Amino acid sequence: MHKKKIMFTGGGSAGHVTVNLALIPRFVEEGWSVDYIGSEAGIERQLIAPLQEVKYYGIATGKLRRYLDWQNVKDPFKVVKGAFQAYRIIRKEKPDVLFSKGGFVSVPVVLGAKLNRVPVLIHESDLTPGLANRIAIPLATGVCTTFSETEQYLPAGKARYVGAVIREQLKQGNASRGRSFCSFSSSKPVLLIMGGSLGARKINQAVRSALGRLTERFQIVHLCGKGQVEPSLESPYYRQYEYINEELPDVLAMADVVISRAGSNSIFEFLYLRKPMLLIPLTKEQSRGDQLLNARAFQQAGYSDVLFEEQMTAETLASSVEALYASRDKYVERMEQDERKDTLSVLFQMIKNTAKPSRK
Repeated sequence: MHKKKIMFTGGGSAGHVTVNLALIPRFVEEGWSVDYIGSEAGIERQLIAPLQEVKYYGIATGKLRRYLDWQNVKDPFKVVKGAFQAYRIIRKEKPDVLFSKGGFVSVPVVLGAKLNRVPVLIHESDLTPGLANRIAIPLATGVCTTFSETEQYLPAGKARYVGAVIREQLKQGNASRGRSFCSFSSSKPVLLIMGGSLGARKINQAVRSALGRLTERFQIVHLCGKGQVEPSLESPYYRQYEYINEELPDVLAMADVVISRAGSNSIFEFLYLRKPMLLIPLTKEQSRGDQLLNARAFQQAGYSDVLFEEQMTAETLASSVEALYASRDKYVERMEQDERKDTLSVLFQMIKNTAKPSRK
């Protein structure tokens, strides 16, 4: 009997890998062969590297920009090269299905799969599709969405609303272990600050400017991004890390409130864990505006408050967090009305149904 094979793609940021990381163990446990195509040196390569069961292929990539940049002259050639590389890899490996999480690396991979007649299932986390997914969607069999509203932005018949995928390990967090990891007591509430996989310099600056006021009220865990730890700041109520991996479920479990960017994967995880959020979305100058839409949707649902980066100062940040904490019960009550679904199992079955029929 032919051993089933799945190929994953997605990268450029941790958010374009998270869902893949949640799905891969399911396929490994069921005996599938698992391959991954990503960029040659992107964050996806680092995140997939610890998974010994997964064979990783790096290809040339070019970023899809909406602004003028001299790299725009060279990058189309990288995309073409990546498409040829992906085509050859897929032709050789013959996967039964490709699952794409998006990001600029996914476009040549989806094209390579289409040319090899491999069915493609795309996952779109944000309320509106990103540029890479908009290019790839016409080549796909179907598109799974996190927001039900996303269907209106997709071709008729392709949208499949599944909800948010939550990593299984996040459900196993223990608050006592989190306090032990950070050397925190149970006498003060915990504020968790996450700026995304690469950190957020402006958020970091505002937090540190407001640190004296914030530590009067909170114990703080600050995930500040690579190279952005400030060693001179020492306090028993302030712990800073570039990132946290294994201990993240425990740190999330002990957090009372969260400051975060408004990336879809993260905010739905906070929703699942019932963590009141102060969202600081990327501006339109920094992104295509997807985080602004995500933040507005969560604010309207009563799951979060929003502080726009243009309005962020040490004073407004501290005041917003204090107001969020004072009203935390109201936010948790609204979150409790959101049904916790086993989206991971639904998506897992959907991918299997999309795959080519078994060959003998």
